[in-house]
Amino acid sequence: MSKITVNGIEYEIAPEQEDMSLLAYLRDELDLTGTKNGCSEGTCGACTVLVNNKAIRSCRFKLSKALEGEVLTIEGLIREDGSLHPLQQAFIDAGAVQCGFCTPGMIMQALDLLHKNPEPDRETIRKAMRGNLCRCTGYQTIVDAVQLASKRMMTPYPPYGGS
Repeated sequence: MSKITVNGIEYEIAPEQEDMSLLAYLRDELDLTGTKNGCSEGTCGACTVLVNNKAIRSCRFKLSKALEGEVLTIEGLIREDGSLHPLQQAFIDAGAVQCGFCTPGMIMQALDLLHKNPEPDRETIRKAMRGNLCRCTGYQTIVDAVQLASKRMMTPYPPYGGS
């Protein structure tokens, strides 16, 4: 039987599950509903999660491709003490959350960016986030939030998910 690690917890995958999308597995089998299904076509970014520290669109990503790998979802960012990840807190502080539907995907995409580039400029953030759509807040506050998180993550801080 194959295995997958999601948010630090290892799960066994039955052969009949391997053909389902990663999004369906996360939402339907693990009840991790923070990851959203916006378009089912991989174009809106609401379903973004990290697989082996790389942002992917989980609605179009087969579970079989993530086997033996590590998946990080928005739920996995919460710290052991229950506090929010600096990116989550920055989205709140910058007013980058309105309806919240796109926010988990935005945060996971931003985390992928900050892993690659801890101090991105505004243009780099815009380019990295262009595949994630928001219909409510506009993108200015989202760019502000990613920059704020970048600054906070550069200072000594307790360990956070996805580091």
